[in-house]
Amino acid sequence: MEHTLWPTTKTETRAQPWIVPSTSQNWYSVPAGLVTLAECYEPISLDQMEDVALLNRVDTKFVMSTGQMMEALQALEQDYWMLSVVGQRLNHYRTLYFDTPKFDLYLMHVNGRADRYKVRSREYADTHLSFLEVKHRTPKERTIKERMVTTYPLTWMTAEAEEWLQGVFPYDSQALEAKLWNSFTRLTLFSKQRSERVSLDFDLKIKTTSRSTSLDKIAIAEVKMERGNCRSPFMQQMHAMKIHQRGFSKYCMGVGLLYDDIKKNALKPKLLWLDKMTRGVACYE
Repeated sequence: MEHTLWPTTKTETRAQPWIVPSTSQNWYSVPAGLVTLAECYEPISLDQMEDVALLNRVDTKFVMSTGQMMEALQALEQDYWMLSVVGQRLNHYRTLYFDTPKFDLYLMHVNGRADRYKVRSREYADTHLSFLEVKHRTPKERTIKERMVTTYPLTWMTAEAEEWLQGVFPYDSQALEAKLWNSFTRLTLFSKQRSERVSLDFDLKIKTTSRSTSLDKIAIAEVKMERGNCRSPFMQQMHAMKIHQRGFSKYCMGVGLLYDDIKKNALKPKLLWLDKMTRGVACYE
């Protein structure tokens, strides 16, 4: 099924048609050899990974080149299964983020607030499943994710969505409006030894209604565990490759790249480093 617009029927001024990427294979950019490398991993299905949902977890992020991602994958085949959805190891996601007119949720993040939220509508493009999601980063540095099934990706807060948000989101959901969407391809690893999941996102494309950018030379890894565990083979591989932990919010970086009249002083070092990464000249200090 091809999508050209996020479905919307709302007539309020905050409702806008949000063009989303086609599901055509021509849209995606896959590093040479990655499909073959992914097929070397033993598969695990969505049903089999129910016990590793990790909706309440500790997250650790790393940013690397796609070449480094492939190097890490070559070293970890014996330690992890790889998620396979409808026969595909490379799964495609589309996400629309919501914020207030003044970007209050974005500012919570870039100002370093320990207790913060993100609200997003996410579509799993290969299965056409959609969810409205709230991610809560707690002062104890845990990530709690709540989500509600939706029949299609939301571009505005329906009455049902607002009622659900009252139980999981402590602010006024009526103030939320669509701000930015992204699409990316994901590989998901599941540890054979512990409660651990690793997502590897690449081919990241970001868009507002008027501007867009592509970060197709980098990969963002997120290690998700019930608690920190330095014995994780993936964490050990990052250490061996001298790739250090680095925070990376797809939403905040997208806002920083595509919106001009917004506070971004705290993001400037990351934006400069990201520019060097995309040009292949960044170091991993």
